[in-house]
Amino acid sequence: MALPNLSDEQRAAALEKAKIARVARKELREKIKNGEVSIEEVLNSDDPIAARMKVSALIESLPGYGKAKATKIMDELGISPNRRVKGLGERQRENLLEALTK
Repeated sequence: MALPNLSDEQRAAALEKAKIARVARKELREKIKNGEVSIEEVLNSDDPIAARMKVSALIESLPGYGKAKATKIMDELGISPNRRVKGLGERQRENLLEALTK
């Protein structure tokens, strides 16, 4: 699929929108890390920032979890490495929440 031809203003607007989304995701990851937001709140949230976050990034945001543990948990639960929070099924959400709250 070919990329659309954007004017300079449209390109600048898209870059700014992407920057705002990255900053919002970073703030959410920090809140998770500091315990201000629980994993359950993120999994059950209607927030578009939380919904578009990759599951691996969500797990890695938790204290004590890194890439290796996140990969292991996702493999055990059958969650694709590219899956985003909004793409999880109900059973996957339940299993992930159970695995992370042990």
